[in-house]
Amino acid sequence: MVRQLDYHTIREIFTRFRAAEAEPKGELDHVNAYTLVVAVALSAQATDAGVNRATKDLFKIADTPQKMLDLGEEALIEHIKTIGLYRNKARNVMKLSRILVDDYCGEVPNSRAALESLPGVGRKTANVVLNMWWRYPAQAVDTHIFRFGNRSGVAVGKDVVAVERAIEDNIPADFQLHAHHWMILHGRYTCKARKPVCAACLIRDLCEFEEKNL
Repeated sequence: MVRQLDYHTIREIFTRFRAAEAEPKGELDHVNAYTLVVAVALSAQATDAGVNRATKDLFKIADTPQKMLDLGEEALIEHIKTIGLYRNKARNVMKLSRILVDDYCGEVPNSRAALESLPGVGRKTANVVLNMWWRYPAQAVDTHIFRFGNRSGVAVGKDVVAVERAIEDNIPADFQLHAHHWMILHGRYTCKARKPVCAACLIRDLCEFEEKNL
């Protein structure tokens, strides 16, 4: 495991990220908090592009919990059957929609605990929704962020919770809101799993990745 980078190095890294893209955006299409919850829940073990294709027409007709319930599980499956684990995901979407209608007056709650109580919504999904919709500096650690954090030394940890804590503890407060987006995009397009594009990396001189010069 690489060493955790110091404050000044991390500040320089995120200064460069911000200079390259001041307002990074998530890549899942959505129109409101509810469709964001659904999209993120569907994205487990699936690509954002694949989820966007599946939800393009779905969200035109079912953009609220009640509309999703009115659509029904079988019709939902027809929209999302190109996504992995679609039957289980459809079941969870219907269950969480029912809970939102019955317990939250059709509104998506904005506490992590309430979000995590919904079927199919884990800590990562809750953090994405808190960050993207309510602009709360929650850190949603996925495989890209976990890899980049540990390779670079930006956020070192043995599991996703440890990496989440490392982001919160080590990245300066003025970068916290967009930190997970900068990290996920860098991990997805530059610090790739098999063939990281180190030659084109804007933080190569600051990174702790031992194989970057190979």
